[in-house]
Amino acid sequence: MMPPDDFDPAIGVAETLEPGLRRIVAPNPSPMTYRGTNTYLLGTRGLAVIDPGPEDQAHLEAILSAVGPDQRITHIIVTHTHLDHSPLARPLAERTGAPVLAFGGPHAGRSAVMEELARGESVGGGEGIDTKFVCDIEVPDGTRIDGDGWTLDAIHTPGHIGNHLCLGWGDACLTADHVMGWATSLVSPPDGDLTDFMASCARLQARDWRVFYPGHGAPVTKPAARLDWLVDHRLSREASILHHLSQGPATAAALAAAIYTETPPALQGAATRNVLAHLVDLTGKGRAAPVGKLTATATFKAL
Repeated sequence: MMPPDDFDPAIGVAETLEPGLRRIVAPNPSPMTYRGTNTYLLGTRGLAVIDPGPEDQAHLEAILSAVGPDQRITHIIVTHTHLDHSPLARPLAERTGAPVLAFGGPHAGRSAVMEELARGESVGGGEGIDTKFVCDIEVPDGTRIDGDGWTLDAIHTPGHIGNHLCLGWGDACLTADHVMGWATSLVSPPDGDLTDFMASCARLQARDWRVFYPGHGAPVTKPAARLDWLVDHRLSREASILHHLSQGPATAAALAAAIYTETPPALQGAATRNVLAHLVDLTGKGRAAPVGKLTATATFKAL
């Protein structure tokens, strides 16, 4: 899905999205981050900063400048440990004294299958992981985070990465990189897990949301429809992969080239990683298998 042309926010400026919620876009645009990482400020007195963003001094100052004289930052919440979301958490904590909350460290939340793949060191991956990240307070699934006039419900949504959290705020949800309106999430083993991604979509589908506030791009104003589209999109990719495998064994790269025909060259590598995630998922389902050892460049066959 192509991004909407009308999403072009001012970088480094705190913009009110609704009462009690503001967004500051970081200066890190790219094919994977769109206009930049969305940092959210929640609250009117005691504030939560959600996803401080990349290690960037200008963005740090923009966050601090958005704090009014009668306000203070009381919580720093990291939805997941990618380099465009979490590195600024510690510098912000040092400047404000607020604790850093997250599901866990860089490899927390991995499934047993992905742990085994990671030990094998043959599947690649590891894109943009903040390996130095350490939180002050771990936030398990179902944790209620209470602040000054606001409450967040932590929803563990592995898939894009094992430690990914979505944050329920009443009937709104801050979905980070799990659900975005401008693109689908990268799912790259062993940090990304398509089996978990689909289960996390089902968890979000079980609730009636009014709006999603993603980690990149504009708010998603029809969240149920977007979730349905994402699930259908992944199932369509799975069907395409199985169709091509029925014609003969192939690698993830060859399948990506055949299926992602409209993907820009800059994103073809990400497409290949998404296909690999599907192949690992299909292997777990007994519908495909690698010819020999499971690696990033393995040839897969249909079963």
